[in-house]
Amino acid sequence: MLQLFKYTVIGSLIITLAACGAKNDSLSSKKASLDKLKKEQTAINEKIKVLESEIAKLDTAFVKNDIAKLVAISSITTQDFTHYIDLQGHIDADNISYISPRLGPGQVKAIYVKKGDFVKKGQLLLKLDDALIKQQINAAKQSLETIKTQLAFAKDIYNRQNNLWKQGIGTEVQLISARTNVETLEKQLSAAQENVKIIQEQASATNVYSDVDGIADEVNIRVGETFSGISATGAQIKIVNTSSLKVVTDVPENYAAKVRVGSKVIVTLPDLNKVYNSSISISGKTINPNNRSFIAEAKLPYDGVMRPNQNAQVRIEDYAAKNAITVPVNTIQTDEKGKFVFIAVEQNGKLIAQKKQIVVGELYNNLIEVKSGLQANEKLITEGFQNIYEGQLLKVNG
Repeated sequence: MLQLFKYTVIGSLIITLAACGAKNDSLSSKKASLDKLKKEQTAINEKIKVLESEIAKLDTAFVKNDIAKLVAISSITTQDFTHYIDLQGHIDADNISYISPRLGPGQVKAIYVKKGDFVKKGQLLLKLDDALIKQQINAAKQSLETIKTQLAFAKDIYNRQNNLWKQGIGTEVQLISARTNVETLEKQLSAAQENVKIIQEQASATNVYSDVDGIADEVNIRVGETFSGISATGAQIKIVNTSSLKVVTDVPENYAAKVRVGSKVIVTLPDLNKVYNSSISISGKTINPNNRSFIAEAKLPYDGVMRPNQNAQVRIEDYAAKNAITVPVNTIQTDEKGKFVFIAVEQNGKLIAQKKQIVVGELYNNLIEVKSGLQANEKLITEGFQNIYEGQLLKVNG
């Protein structure tokens, strides 16, 4: 009985496996057949398109019975086209003064300016220690007074000796000696007077003045510190004249032949929502080896809202064309012959697609210049052009 059951189970398994195998073979066969038919359908569709296109070229009355392709079209017009080099720059001042002591560093005794103050040319900014110089001035003046006294006495002696000489009293040597003494003291007096002037000039140098009108952009000094004009952290006092500003930018070296003095510039300050028109005033003649660029500058009109070191967007015009034909760059396609677009033309009262080979020029933003291949008033297909072919029946969206 057990043996019979064993044979029954084995038989059932064999029948089940056979049925599954047959089922799997049938599914694989159907999938293969479907793939084959799809490939044949694709090949036939391609042949149909080629034949329809060839017939449409030979027979202008021929219009395919396809369902019209829904597209959007736009009339081609001419307009002035400009290409810009888009760069980042910053605002800088034409006139920046870094204040320094005229006769060397000195200890600060008083500060008369703070950061952000407006200062005028010649305004006193700092007072440096002048105690030692004052002592030198006093000593020099005392020496000067002594020489004046000696000179007055020497002149008196000379006058007396000269009067005696005229009366025939005394010797010529005495007269010459008295005159020489006067001349020597006169020279000493002149030197002492110049020495007093020099020391007084040194004393005036302890007063530090502004060289320009402007804003105190940096005041990095305190009473008791040594003022030398510059420290480890930079300029101790910087005066910026904001009445004359410029924009400065680094231009990549591959534009060296296109950017020159006089090139038009559009400067945008995004933080202020301001736009200024200018032109290149300085075009650097050397390339920075670190970033392979050169400096370009353009002057800006006075505007109280601008600040040095402010970020700016700089657009330098490097190409312009009058009455140019431009198209959206996304409408351009490429084949073995080059660039092309599709336009919509009327044929026998119906709208069909026509392929136009074109030669393109400069690209800026989303517009590209078309040098040849298109004419004004032609209807450019701007939407739905991706899957159409020449001669295809069209329907305009909207």
